[in-house]
Amino acid sequence: MSAVPENLSYTAEHEWLLIDGDVATVGITQFAADALGDIVYVALPSVGDSIKPGAVVGEVESTKSVGEIFAPAAGEVLEANQVVVDAPDTVNADPYGNGWLIKIRFSELPELLDATAYQALIQE
Repeated sequence: MSAVPENLSYTAEHEWLLIDGDVATVGITQFAADALGDIVYVALPSVGDSIKPGAVVGEVESTKSVGEIFAPAAGEVLEANQVVVDAPDTVNADPYGNGWLIKIRFSELPELLDATAYQALIQE
């Protein structure tokens, strides 16, 4: 069973968001990291990129498959986590901590799932 932190918001695409004002830190969930397996490559957008909700903004490759990273909201990329680019297995080891992917300044957020709703989604 994957842990689902209560303090985060989630998308149906298995991404988590930690919201602080108009900035969201974004990563993939433990469920997604476990499903991908051993992550060997991470590609992230560039700082300053404008992103649109649902647009592919990066990818996570594992020994089993490739997963796309979707923009959870419209906004601007403020930071891309170089740690996961240099050491992709950080996403597997600590997806809710050092394995975060990007920070964005969003203009508006879509409807997101809380921990209970996300837990229900991954148990279906």
